[in-house]
Amino acid sequence: MLKSMRALSNREKIPPIVPSPIASRRSALKYGLAGALSLVWWARDARAQTDPAAPASPPSAAPAAAPPAPPATPPTMVDTQNFSFDALTAAMRNRAAQPYQAPGDVLPQPVQELDYDGYRRILFRRERTVWANEPLQFQMQAYFPGFLYKDPTHVFIGDGTRFQLQAFSGADFEFLAPLDPTLYQGLALPGVAGFRLNTPLDRPDLFDELVSFLGASYFRALGMNNRYGLSARGLALNTATSVEEEFPRFTNFYVVKPQPGEVTIQIFAELDSPSLAGAYSFLVRPGVQTVIDVTARLFFRSAVERLGVAPLTSMYHFGENDHNVREDFRPEIHDSDGLSIQRPSGEHLWRPLKNPDDLALSYFGETSPRAFGLLQRDRDFSHYQDVEAHYELRPSLMIEPMGDWGRGIVQLVEIPTNSEVNDNIVAFWVPEEKPQPGSQFEFRYRMRWGFLEDALSHQARVTGTFAGVGGNGADTAETDLRRFEINFGGGTAQNLPTDAMLTPIVDVPENARLVHTGMARLPDGGWRLSIELQKLDAMPVELRAKLLFNQTTVSETWHYQWTGRP
Repeated sequence: MLKSMRALSNREKIPPIVPSPIASRRSALKYGLAGALSLVWWARDARAQTDPAAPASPPSAAPAAAPPAPPATPPTMVDTQNFSFDALTAAMRNRAAQPYQAPGDVLPQPVQELDYDGYRRILFRRERTVWANEPLQFQMQAYFPGFLYKDPTHVFIGDGTRFQLQAFSGADFEFLAPLDPTLYQGLALPGVAGFRLNTPLDRPDLFDELVSFLGASYFRALGMNNRYGLSARGLALNTATSVEEEFPRFTNFYVVKPQPGEVTIQIFAELDSPSLAGAYSFLVRPGVQTVIDVTARLFFRSAVERLGVAPLTSMYHFGENDHNVREDFRPEIHDSDGLSIQRPSGEHLWRPLKNPDDLALSYFGETSPRAFGLLQRDRDFSHYQDVEAHYELRPSLMIEPMGDWGRGIVQLVEIPTNSEVNDNIVAFWVPEEKPQPGSQFEFRYRMRWGFLEDALSHQARVTGTFAGVGGNGADTAETDLRRFEINFGGGTAQNLPTDAMLTPIVDVPENARLVHTGMARLPDGGWRLSIELQKLDAMPVELRAKLLFNQTTVSETWHYQWTGRP
């Protein structure tokens, strides 16, 4: 019987910005986080495949009339003619009881030899889009295997009870120069790298990209008018530990074909890795906020040092609180600017992200949190000044646990990076109980992707964090003081009279000295808290602050980790 964990715990319309996979991999391995940087969503990303604005294949580029024979149906432990999520669960439980079988080298030689430059020249042919000629709200396209994606996955399509393999071949793709199409178009592929689903998200007459599954257990989704930014994973294993990080992968997907008029789509998936096997259910509902309901049933072959549930991966290069060391015309560059945690008590925590000098880990002890996630709060174009990347359009993502997750921690991992192409931020839930051989758990949660209002009804939220040297601004002498300016806006505090007095509550640990605090009203009616501190040793300083009015909390709680030497 599964045990529910109880709680410590788009469409880019621009050319791709893709990192050097070698540089990304080296940076990642330095910190034991190979996937967080090297996959980087094939790294931020394989836009040659994901740009829906790419022109359709010209008639002259059509493949030969005789398509290649599809590969044999891949092995699966679930009965595809008598399918159910419970049957998939039982199959994955049985798989976990057997030794892990690593995928072999099954890609044809020309595919194995694809490099970065070649891979990004491969497009899915629009005329091959699954369900393109049917009156449905969803369409499917596949990603070609190769380059970083040498372990193919398989896509089955059915009615929820009976499924058949959706075989893709080289004939389903276009190979742009300098690739030689004759090397690939006749290939019967042993699987694909992943797939994406399109739907009329922004306009009723245009099928926009909605969700993509690509690489290991990585996937991304969009709300209305978003551009791709942060991503999610099915699971994180041993991230930021002394143990080598493990990357489970989705080996088979089962997509339920929607009926005409249906506005949701159901996806099931098999997860496998040396340490565990799992069964996943994804129910996707596109909209202003795209909602994905996830159920993960996990069965462990071996012990795991750190289990990361509902992991999120994003990029933070620099921002208002973390200035860039290299001159850049853009004031800020990030896909997310903070970690948000909503507690059952009604308290909301806000932790601004940063790009640290060294690997930084933050831990937030929680009991059945209402929600946590990575947000892009700053939606002002002038704060980014990037007419290509449009960071102000990147989606936020909140995780809402369903059921009692009990005790655990929300962990935030911040990895140093010198480039915006690296995903250097990871956040996930770590349950108090570590998995052991034979352990089995179930987690259910709701994901919200998009422009999240993040309204706190009555509480003011942090609208900006600014950091710099402390002391007298007119004094040019060296100082060891650090100054933080925290802006709060919205909520009932916004409506207080001009002469109202707010009381700041600032928590400073023993390894720092609070030199000064002050409150001021902002021109827009918000409030500014000023803090000046002195660091007493080289250890990180964990800061907390919130605002009170008449002994009542009127703001969310600001958290910050001040690193560096005193």
